[in-house]
Amino acid sequence: MVRWEPGSRGRLEEAAMALYAERGYENTTVAAIAERAGLTERTFFRHFADKREVLFFGAGALQELLVGAIATAPRSATPMEAAAAALHAAGERFEEGRAHSVQRQRVIDANRELQERELIKLAALAAAIAEALRRRGVKDPAAGLTGEAAIAVFRIAFEQWVAESNRKRLTRLIDDSLAALKTIAGG
Repeated sequence: MVRWEPGSRGRLEEAAMALYAERGYENTTVAAIAERAGLTERTFFRHFADKREVLFFGAGALQELLVGAIATAPRSATPMEAAAAALHAAGERFEEGRAHSVQRQRVIDANRELQERELIKLAALAAAIAEALRRRGVKDPAAGLTGEAAIAVFRIAFEQWVAESNRKRLTRLIDDSLAALKTIAGG
């Protein structure tokens, strides 16, 4: 019987990210990740469905954070203000792990399959934001438009944040993107 390994998820994630950087995503196997982490493939599959999910396993927690922030926004908040509060909550959470986010984005940017998976994740987040707004009484098309706009704002801010030349906090870049959207929309 194999004994429980504390911190195995984190060890697997670290090993995968190191191997993706060294060998590329396509040339990294689950066996290599498990070996680098000092664990078995079976342990890998207890934590992740496949090697792609190492990069995306936090999507559910991010969605919960966004939806929760919208639910707790002041009742007087406009749909976009509620969505902005959610983006700020996400920005604060991401700020703690910028180096990981930069590395993760490099892996995704180098692989079309992963780029497609990222777009699917973003679409799911937009839909979750829209649904959270509907629960607040926001009708369509406003709820759907706000969800899509919020994710566009986040994506643009995130792309700037992970750039090597960036020196701004993610929440500041979110604010800059929200201000740009407001200017574009004429509001």
